[in-house]
Amino acid sequence: MDVFDDRRGTRRLASSLLLAGVVVSILAGVLHAESHDANDHVASFTAYANSGIWTAVHLGQFVGMALVGAGLVCLGTVLGGQRRSLAWTARFGALFAAAAIALYAALQAVDGVALKQAVDAWAASPEPEKASRFATAEGIRWLEWGMRSYQSILLGTALVLLGFVVAASHRMSRTAGYAMALAGLAYMAQGWIIGESGFSADNAVPTLVGIAAIVVSAVWLTVGAWRMKKPATAGHVM
Repeated sequence: MDVFDDRRGTRRLASSLLLAGVVVSILAGVLHAESHDANDHVASFTAYANSGIWTAVHLGQFVGMALVGAGLVCLGTVLGGQRRSLAWTARFGALFAAAAIALYAALQAVDGVALKQAVDAWAASPEPEKASRFATAEGIRWLEWGMRSYQSILLGTALVLLGFVVAASHRMSRTAGYAMALAGLAYMAQGWIIGESGFSADNAVPTLVGIAAIVVSAVWLTVGAWRMKKPATAGHVM
């Protein structure tokens, strides 16, 4: 296998992982228990306690994010080419993506396990214990805010850096690169808002923009990677 075939294979793997992760994340998100206002903790905790698939949904979300992160790390290994500045930008993007995966695993341990146990205990506790149980669950919820805030900022930074390299490399679609960078900016905005006010309605627009942009970039990169053809080589001079 020559260098072109190796890079083409890596790009196909990266884009396929990214697209698969986006699809899994969206499907898991659709099944996530919700209340009308996520910052209404009584309503939210009641919905969470009544969810029988909470652990499975959060495991699915982790698998989705792990696939997205793996795709971004893989993509970072083939971007930049001979331009040192772009190569280093791609490496830093891959580093931020790897850090985002690790933090998301910790986030899901807090949200998918600790918070579920806390809200179940609150829902099942006798009335005299409910206030203290609720305070425990709320403390875990605030920890979730903090971890989600920084994870979104890390993921957004990775997407902005790698999107910039994709757009500048001229070897992949600029549209995909711009969409990836836009998704990154949306995730960074989400991280800031969550850190300031939790899961408030202010996050609706950044969330929708982030989802739409990352879907576009993942599809565009995948189609482009699988349509890549080996360039024609010049004939040998006698």
